[in-house]
Order: sequence, then C-alpha cells, then structure tokens
Amino acid sequence: MAVCCSTPPPVETPPEETPAADETPSGPLPKALVVSAKVDGKAVRERENLDRVSLSPSISLEFSRDVKADSKSLSSVDFSGGSLSVSVDPSNSTVLVFKPDAVLASDTRYRFTISAGECFGVNLQKEFTFWITTESDIDDTSDKFPQIPDEELLTLVQERTFKYFWDYAHPVSGLARERYGSGDTVTSGGSGFGIMAIPVGIERGFITREEGAERMRKIIGFLEKADRFHGAYSHWLNGSTGKVIPFSDKDNGGDLVETAFLMEGLLTASAYFDRDGEADIRAGIDALWRGVEWDWYTRGGEKVLYWHWSPDKDWAMNMHIRGWNEALIVYVLAASSPTHTISADVFRQGWGTFTFPVAKNQPLFFAHYSFLGLDPRNLSDSNGSYWAQNVAQARYNYDYCVRNTAGHAGYSENCWGLTASDYPGGYTASSPSNDKGTIAPTAALASMPYMPDESMVALRYFYYKLGDRLFGTYGFKDAFCLDSGWFASSYLAIDQGPIIAMIENHRSALLWKLFMKNQDVRGGLTKLGIAYE
Repeated sequence: MAVCCSTPPPVETPPEETPAADETPSGPLPKALVVSAKVDGKAVRERENLDRVSLSPSISLEFSRDVKADSKSLSSVDFSGGSLSVSVDPSNSTVLVFKPDAVLASDTRYRFTISAGECFGVNLQKEFTFWITTESDIDDTSDKFPQIPDEELLTLVQERTFKYFWDYAHPVSGLARERYGSGDTVTSGGSGFGIMAIPVGIERGFITREEGAERMRKIIGFLEKADRFHGAYSHWLNGSTGKVIPFSDKDNGGDLVETAFLMEGLLTASAYFDRDGEADIRAGIDALWRGVEWDWYTRGGEKVLYWHWSPDKDWAMNMHIRGWNEALIVYVLAASSPTHTISADVFRQGWGTFTFPVAKNQPLFFAHYSFLGLDPRNLSDSNGSYWAQNVAQARYNYDYCVRNTAGHAGYSENCWGLTASDYPGGYTASSPSNDKGTIAPTAALASMPYMPDESMVALRYFYYKLGDRLFGTYGFKDAFCLDSGWFASSYLAIDQGPIIAMIENHRSALLWKLFMKNQDVRGGLTKLGIAYE
C-alpha cells in the first residue's frame, strides 16, 4: 500500500484584531493628573484667566503620563466656545492639543473644563478648569484724539459733561433727565447735581451768568408747583407736569435722600447767586429749603430718619437711613434745617458711629454724592477724619482694580473705578465686593480730589485710548466692560454730575466754598459735633 508523502496544507491562524481608534482597552486605566496648561504657548494656571488670547487658540494640556487622542473622550471636556478637535502633540505623548472648530469672538471670556474620570486613555483624578479672554478688536494703544495739555482736557471734559445738564435738560422744568432717552422722567437728586454744574458752567465760560440765573428761575418756579410730600420730592418727577412718577410699586412719595441731593445743589446755587438782581433766586431757594419737613421723616420721633413716605403706602418701604453709605448729607441738612430740624441723638443713633476708615470695599459713590458740596478736607468728628475715610476708599478701589485678582480685561493703573452704573446685564452698584468687570468713568474722575494723579492717568486713558467709543456729545458714556467689548450708549444724571462737580472741586474748590458758606449748614454741623474748619 503506497503511502502518500505529500505536505499537508498549513493550518490558518486568525489575524490579530487591532482595536478601533476610539475603542478603550479593557482593564483599569492608569491614574493621571493635568500638570500644566498652555494657550498659544502661554502658561495658564488652574482656575485663573489668561487675557488677550487669539481668536483661533491652541490649547495644550500636559498630563502626568501618556495619553491618547480619542474623540469619544471629548465629551469630558466642556468648552464654552463650542466644539473642539483633539490630537496628541507629536513631540510629547503626554500632551493633548485642543483647537476650537470655529473662530472665537473678540473681547469674550471662555471657560475650559476637563472633568475627572476616564478619558483620553487615563483615569483623570481631578477636574481642571481655567478661563481665557480673547484679544480685543479695541485699539487701546493709539491716541484717538490729539494730545492737549491736562488743564485743557479737564475743561473739555467739564464742558461736554455740562451739556448734559444744559442742552439736554428738560425743556419745561429745566431739571435733569434721569438718563439719556428718558423723555419726561426727571430726577430730583440728579437735578441737584445738575444745579451745582451751573456755577461751574458760568465760571468756566460755558454760559453767561444771566443765562444761568434764568435757568435757576425756571427750575425754582417748577419746583414750587411740583408734588411734594411733607416738603420732600419724589425720586422721579414728570418734567412737564411736576407729578410724581413712581420709582417702584411702594416708592411713590417722598424720597428724603434724593431730596437732600436736590437741596445740596439749591443751597450751593443760593450762595453763588449773591448779587442784588438775584435776590429772587435766593428767596425762592430759601422757601423750598424751609419747606422740607425733615423731622416728619423720623416717623413720629424715632431716633432715625426714614428714606421714604407715601400718602397711600405710608411707611411701607420701611427703610432706615443708616451709614456708612451715600446719605451723610441727609443728616447734615436735617440738623441744619431752620424750620424742621432733628436732634443730634437722631444722627448718633440713626446714622451710627464708626471707626474710620470703614466700608472701603463699597461703591465709590459713597465718597462722592454727599461731598459734592460738603467739604471733606477738614471735616472730622469722633469717628475720625472724613477726608481720610474718602481717600482710603478711593485708594482701596484703585488698588483692587490694579491687582485684578478676578482677571477682568483691561483693569490696570490706567483703567479703574467701580461704582453704581449700567453694565451689560442692566444696572448695578459695582464695587470690589460686587465686581461685574465694568468700569464707570465717573468713579475715577469724581475721585480726582482724593487721588489726583491716579485719576488723571485714568482720564487720559479713557479719553485718548478709548475715546472713540467712550467720549461723546455729553462727555463720557456711563460705563464699559472690556471682558465683552461692551460700551454703554447711556448717560446718567447721577453719574455725570459728580464728574463735573468733583473735577471743579479739585481745580478750585468752588462748590465746597459755596456750600460751606451757608450759615444753616455750619450750625447743623456744629450741632452734630462735626468740625469743619
């Protein structure tokens, strides 16, 4: 029997299967951490912000071990700028490079977060988050206007700001509109600031004395007929009729704080218009001043002043006027009244006692509104020096912006000042304790008496570097936010007023000298135990 000696066919061995690119190998993944991050080659630490990032950035994360660029793991990355692509750095297998799929917006802040858990071939033990702010399309390096001497610049800013209260005043009442575009709505407190601008306008040659006197007669005639509530005016009035415009549902009567700002302006104007032919102006102001029933707002003799009263809502607002805030002037004028005064106990127990400096992290209007007329330079009592208090608050606000621990775009020694203003989300009282990334020119400019050098640096930056967007018909617009490239289109009376007034007090102390001449005010300060000379 023949034996076949041919070679048997080989046995086929199945080929090894190669995992698909996005498949994760079985078994536990090695533990890892993100050890560093860079954006366009610049390091950014965890939970910090990197400014001036390109609109198509390259985001690199270095891990503590080798990683894989699998696209399924992108679900662990949350980038507020949209979807991303990912790859491993060809020169370093521990580095992943992420790139946005779309060009980012300028002047915008984005959040990048990679979550803890299994991703990119490792088990990430800790979340890693940071922010980037893209580069601006705002050119803040070149001058937008020709350079002029600082004194000319100060006059220019005052003149433009004056136009808000002169050219844009309500045509019937002569009072200041609440804001640009507010129509018939005029503001009592902002009008007080606007009245203080009239002597400045005359002294700086923007208008004649005769023009200023006629405007005062119009304002006084209107205020004599406008709604009053035990002598106090409402926050808002109809500039044509003098009828109250409710500020809120329950705030439809007297507002003692706004009334105090109005009286601050009127008493300043009374001291300025001191000529024989201007006696009617002084008499009209004196009647309005004597008509304010400050003592009524103690709610029947309590040792505190109340902010609001309404004929139909009564004391429903229930707001005490307590310090430290913008309302020191209320207690000073209430104590100074020749007809409806309060006792020193109402001031001590209602307003309160402090150890200066206090409330340094609050909005800067605390150091402005009461002190447009009330001269803080030699003002002191048992609390300490009011001048030192205001300087300390301005310095704190400045230092906070220069440190810029929140990472807001633009904040620097050139660009500072947090106070109440419009902001991209509406209106807020910005401060170091409520920082929305929004700078209001009024904050730094109205601080010029307290920090003249730092305020002048800010003024030059606002005008020369941002002026094409920030400086307009009525001076500086209300606010801006470089985080988002937002610039307000608005002008607000309560923000424009402190600019012109406090720049003038820095230059000549005009308004301080006028207000402090009033004998009623001097008597009130003495009653309260406040030294002023």
